[in-house]
Amino acid sequence: MSSDPSPESPRGVEHAHVIDVVAGDAKTGEVVLIMLEPRPWDGSELRLFQIQEKINAYLSFALDGEMAETYPALAGKPLRLQIDCVTMPDAKVVEFLSAVREQIAFQGINLEVRVTGEGGCGPECECANNGVQA
Repeated sequence: MSSDPSPESPRGVEHAHVIDVVAGDAKTGEVVLIMLEPRPWDGSELRLFQIQEKINAYLSFALDGEMAETYPALAGKPLRLQIDCVTMPDAKVVEFLSAVREQIAFQGINLEVRVTGEGGCGPECECANNGVQA
């Protein structure tokens, strides 16, 4: 199961209040909320703020009942937040994502980063950097 907004819809980390992709992972049984970051990470405070806002919006969507209301079949399933990006996040973002991963784990939510662009290893790689998979 996957739900993508139309190609004309704004997507990506800079659009904090847009859920980029909702998918089901048949292998793990998880609902996967995917954030897209098509731009290379630049180390800026703005980009760090944007990923914070996007994660907050995704958590709100999942935890405040909007996801269950919009997608009733997904209610009660385990949840994974996933960031698909073209380059490995910079050190500030990795540090932030590690803290987020630790905190949301208490609620049974996983966080995964997939580097899909040049230099990315793919989803099976264990290039762990402070607990964030590339």
